[in-house]
Amino acid sequence: MSVSPFNQPLGGNAMPRTGGPATMMRLPAQDSAAGLDACFLGIPMDIGTSNRPGTRLGPRQIRDESRMIRPYNMATGAAPFEHLQVADIGDVPINLFDLKKSVDIIADHYREVLSHGVIPLTLGGDHTLTWPILRAMAERHGPVALIHVDAHSDTNAEMFGETVAHGCPFRRAWEEGLLQNDKVFQIGLRGTGYAADDFDWGRRQGWTCIQAEECWHRSLTPLMGWIRERIGDAPVYLSYDIDSLDPAFAPGTGTVEVGGLTTQQGLEIIRGCAGLNLVGGDLVEVSPPYDPAGNTAVIAANFLYEMLCALPGVERARGGVAPHGAAGAIPPGIFGER
Repeated sequence: MSVSPFNQPLGGNAMPRTGGPATMMRLPAQDSAAGLDACFLGIPMDIGTSNRPGTRLGPRQIRDESRMIRPYNMATGAAPFEHLQVADIGDVPINLFDLKKSVDIIADHYREVLSHGVIPLTLGGDHTLTWPILRAMAERHGPVALIHVDAHSDTNAEMFGETVAHGCPFRRAWEEGLLQNDKVFQIGLRGTGYAADDFDWGRRQGWTCIQAEECWHRSLTPLMGWIRERIGDAPVYLSYDIDSLDPAFAPGTGTVEVGGLTTQQGLEIIRGCAGLNLVGGDLVEVSPPYDPAGNTAVIAANFLYEMLCALPGVERARGGVAPHGAAGAIPPGIFGER
């Protein structure tokens, strides 16, 4: 039996799921991104939050709840660990007493990570962290396209007189010219605001802002096909705020809003990124104290795995579930035409 040249998650038959390393999917850990195609890393911060804290504990719990994820994607046929060298490279050593200094620490850390040609997938942490990541991304790839899934637009000019906060990262990214404005897509925006400009500001910059109500009771697979056409081969970053989901699914976050996306729609969005030139992604705003059952972190861990499955270089055996006519498949007409 041949040994794979790629790192593999520690299997449940080799070590009980309740044991083993406390890394993402129980992957090998290493100190840097050298030699990797993709990596998981955490940013344990919540000093940019405006309501309920706790996201500094998010990366640790996401890793813990990732222990049940197996290497093969039964829906898409993706087997990322057969195509990519992946490891968990630990956490960014931010300064929990200085948010502005932490922004610079994050940007410098990602410059070093990206120097190895790796695709980073980030465990958050509050949404402030995406701005310095985008700064490093743009330095390497030029301005990037953006798929931003969130209940909030995060385009505030300031919060409490400060320009650095989890409600401001995409305003700062726009100001620094880090984004391709005709290729920015915000999905799931909803809730109350101070004025229509809370969402319309992005639209005036050329962004496509899709409110949650437009997504209710719909598959988002067609939407993602439309987005893929518009992004083309541009480098694209995926930023996924867990509060994009309805709090019925993900209560463990700091700023919950009713009427959100479902987990199925979240999967459609992430799986719909396959085929794009993804250069990185993050999953942010998981706050474990507000979900003692850990379900929010379970969703986050699975969404990060789905991001890995959508990366360039990962082959997919099929686009979704077994097609009509396949052995053991549901006969045509049971659920209508697909």
